[in-house]
Amino acid sequence: MKIQTKWNGQRAFTAVGDSGYELNMDATELYGGEGKGVTPTEMLLASVAGCIGIDVTMILKPHLDAITNIEIETDGTRKEDLPKGFTAIAVTFTVDGDIDAKKVWRAINLGKQKYCAVSDSLKADISFRLVLNGQEAENIYQN
Repeated sequence: MKIQTKWNGQRAFTAVGDSGYELNMDATELYGGEGKGVTPTEMLLASVAGCIGIDVTMILKPHLDAITNIEIETDGTRKEDLPKGFTAIAVTFTVDGDIDAKKVWRAINLGKQKYCAVSDSLKADISFRLVLNGQEAENIYQN
């Protein structure tokens, strides 16, 4: 899977994935952006919610007709110092309908432990490359 992300000036970027949908990102005014898109950290929280939500609805497929509403709130706690990464993410499911809590909890736990690729990816090693003016540039700062 690949995402192509293009700079649009200032702090704005547009990402396009294999699906063909565009996602506009921007920093808030505090960080020199114009607030014309979702921030990358908002997108990360939304990705966690969307991924676990898809997993839960797949697991609960036989019971979806009994569910009238599902809302997911992701609340991220960030470090005070740079980089201000997340130290914790709390995910709250609000579900309405005629369904046993045990079934919903089973789906949430299976999603978390077995299926949610986004939360699992937060453990991934991330590497960087630089191609500058068509030539690969060595990272002189690499450990």
